[in-house]
Amino acid sequence: MSETNIQPIAPIESVTDNYFGTDVVDNYRYMEDFTDRTVQQWVKVQADYTIETLSQLPDRKDFFDRMMELDASVPAKVSSIIRLANGKIFYLKIEARDDVAKLYMRSSLDSAEILLVDPDKFCQETANIHAINTFNPSGDGKYVIYLVSANGSEDASLYVMDTQTLQDIDAPISRTPESTCWLPDNRSFFYHRLQEMKEGMAAIERDQNSQTYLHRIGTDPAQDNAVLKRGISPLVDISPYVWPYIPGTSAGYAIAIIGNGTQRNIDVFVSTIDSIEQHTPKWIKLCDATDEVRDFTAHGEDLYLLTSKNAAHFKIIKTSLVKPDLATADTILTESDSIVRDLFAANDALYAIVTEQGIGKVIRITYDGTIERLELPYDGVVEFLKNDPDADGVIIVIRSWTKYDSYYQYNPAIDRFTEILLSPQGEYDAPRDLVSIEVTVESHDGTMVPLSIIHKQGLKLDGSNPCLLMGYGAYGYSDDPFYRQAQYAWYELGGIYAIAHVRGGGENGEEWYRAGFQQTKPNTWKDFIACAEYLIEQKYTSSAKLAGEGVSAGGILIGRAITERPDLFAVVIPRVGCLNSVRLETTPNGVNNTPEFGSCETEAGFQALYEMDAFLHIRDGVDYPAMLITHGITDPRVEPWQSAKFAARVQAASISGKPVLLRMDYEAGHGIGSTKTQLIQERADIFAFMMWQFGMEDC
Repeated sequence: MSETNIQPIAPIESVTDNYFGTDVVDNYRYMEDFTDRTVQQWVKVQADYTIETLSQLPDRKDFFDRMMELDASVPAKVSSIIRLANGKIFYLKIEARDDVAKLYMRSSLDSAEILLVDPDKFCQETANIHAINTFNPSGDGKYVIYLVSANGSEDASLYVMDTQTLQDIDAPISRTPESTCWLPDNRSFFYHRLQEMKEGMAAIERDQNSQTYLHRIGTDPAQDNAVLKRGISPLVDISPYVWPYIPGTSAGYAIAIIGNGTQRNIDVFVSTIDSIEQHTPKWIKLCDATDEVRDFTAHGEDLYLLTSKNAAHFKIIKTSLVKPDLATADTILTESDSIVRDLFAANDALYAIVTEQGIGKVIRITYDGTIERLELPYDGVVEFLKNDPDADGVIIVIRSWTKYDSYYQYNPAIDRFTEILLSPQGEYDAPRDLVSIEVTVESHDGTMVPLSIIHKQGLKLDGSNPCLLMGYGAYGYSDDPFYRQAQYAWYELGGIYAIAHVRGGGENGEEWYRAGFQQTKPNTWKDFIACAEYLIEQKYTSSAKLAGEGVSAGGILIGRAITERPDLFAVVIPRVGCLNSVRLETTPNGVNNTPEFGSCETEAGFQALYEMDAFLHIRDGVDYPAMLITHGITDPRVEPWQSAKFAARVQAASISGKPVLLRMDYEAGHGIGSTKTQLIQERADIFAFMMWQFGMEDC
């Protein structure tokens, strides 16, 4: 490697905190001030050193070029399809020549598409990368709300476009997270807005005291009234830390959620729309977190709730919007061995998604109570797309490990799913030489952990194969199957991709989630370690050819896996990772995460967070694996100093002589809103870095 750029050693400035009698030493606390010029300079030099190092890897350009070629093998990719009852279709599409997705509309599936929003116009105006965070058309399709943010910051501004004139109307509204909801008049909508950060306010206050407003087309947003906020009613007793928003309406009622950070169970309130429009909302609490409601959907005056109350695999119950009462709610779909994942009330029936051994099924429940299982085009994981509740049927996407996403609409009149083809298919959408294998692995306590393994046919189990093992295990989210054409570049070089479905995720229901939660969090990384050992024992790979990856909350998993078993891995890839969990609570998004990980305000919470903290478990004089630690400078979810501190600590502690690189992207955040080129550049860097450390360059 070139010596024109030197990787600097970070100075040590020790700070000691005492939590419930335990002293915690932090040698790099000063790095948490990313506005400090010295910190900025250290991070920039680290980033430059990483860029130079990676650019000299012989495989790096080949990976990037091949991945771009594979991605371009399909003319266009469509996502986020919304179908209205009048037949209009809205969707995002990224063509082979595009770097970010654009928003399109069709009057019907067979009509010509109309380009509504091209984020490049914002780039031309500001010289910053922009992406569409989300969009929401009015029920008649005359207007569409779209949210745009720059450089992956997720700090979105809300715009409203007239789809007939293709002109934006009204002034843009800043500081808007994703939740918007049109009223039945199709001329008014609810939107959620963060408070304005004024001089002297602490960064941790960014997500506090947010409010939901009502806006009418043609009026000044500055005059919008708050309809849901702290203190708006004695019946809405909420803390400054929660997010109050309105995601749905039905039969003259607005349905609100009080979101307590990352807590999966929600508080639900209802109010008549009339009282809201008269500035006297009459909010009534329908349920709180103790009722273990995860989601809802409405049809007329009926409200359907997905709950894990006395049902670890979930069930669906029904109550009334007019007189809500969970104590007398009817059970519409009882708990079974299947896990209920989602629900949606269409005009014709209630639809539910369940999974059985990882395979998705769709159940249709008519409003008179008839239950039937629908025949799907092929096996995979199923997801509902946002649809107009006034339309019949549903739109789904089916995903698998070896086939690109396929979109289908179900027509109850003919009882059939038909594929939605808004773009041509590509050569590498479903390679026939890929196989996926599902196994279970015994973990440290005897629990059997699902493990997915994907590779090309004819793989020899001789321990010589390069393998990337990924895990997450947080928030009850499942690592569902997905396939991307560009990833075939890894498979065609003999690479294995494996996914450990560890506890803390949602693959096996609520109990599986709670078994990797706060005090039980060690199961998450111990399950991951067991899966790594299995891959080595079964000779899929060896420790010299095994890489581990964790993203975001998965930083806890990968960080603690390598601090506990550094011998298992040749390479470690923490991406936008939570690596210093004891300090997470001090960040703008930290309080939101206390329901998931715990709080240092309690002794039990501190003990759980300390056990999760990879930064605090790095030990001097250990042979740590090679590391490529990636982050985006505008990340609003996990502060980039988490990666910087971890990199500095490992660089000082490791005696293996293996590289520990900090890859900081100055035009990205948490990965949301990154361009296609940015995403492929990062993946090419990761693949090339792994092959370098595996000793398999130029293979």
